[in-house]
Amino acid sequence: MIRILYEDNHLLVVEKPSMMLVQSDQTNDEDLLTILKQYLKEKYHKPGNVYLGLVHRLDRVVGGVMVFAKTSKAANRLSKQVADHQMQKIYYAVLDGTLRGKGRLENYLSKDEKTNCSFVDSKGKKAILDYEVVDNQNHLSFVKIYLFTGRHHQIRVQFKHLGFPLYGDARYNPHYKKKQQIALFAKELSFYHPITHERMHFQLPLPKRYPYSLFKEK
Repeated sequence: MIRILYEDNHLLVVEKPSMMLVQSDQTNDEDLLTILKQYLKEKYHKPGNVYLGLVHRLDRVVGGVMVFAKTSKAANRLSKQVADHQMQKIYYAVLDGTLRGKGRLENYLSKDEKTNCSFVDSKGKKAILDYEVVDNQNHLSFVKIYLFTGRHHQIRVQFKHLGFPLYGDARYNPHYKKKQQIALFAKELSFYHPITHERMHFQLPLPKRYPYSLFKEK
């Protein structure tokens, strides 16, 4: 069962499990959007199709907090917040290597549709994030990330380009050969309620599994 963090007539905020698709694809694997539509259909005894707007995404291998819109008006207003950088997304990641301090990463990224991988490319779309190293243990770095743009695989590609790829990321880190749970988690999400305009903030505890278990939140 998907954990519901908040629900009203306009919004549905949930914890996305890692290794679950947000939206269905050619694999026909179970996806979060379909599960949540079925939840709403059963809870409210809705006939026919259920509307649920997808306003932002997480990679399949990434878990964490997500907001969905229950009306088209809410979807449009939340999407505008994403475009205007009013929706704050905070991630925590574990990187291979010992990174120190804090900084901003600005790159231009393009996507290879054939391989479903992104790469740094001067002709691509601008990608911006800020990071702050929280701790270092066992040649690993525990990093807090403020994401300002939502490019495909952005965090994973930008830290690889910096020389500190994500722990467990077989797609972008040559240390790992098979698909597994990478150490990237969408821990916090803040936005304005699309109707009341109240600032809303949601936060999840970090997963208890390794390598997160090496570190303490600060």
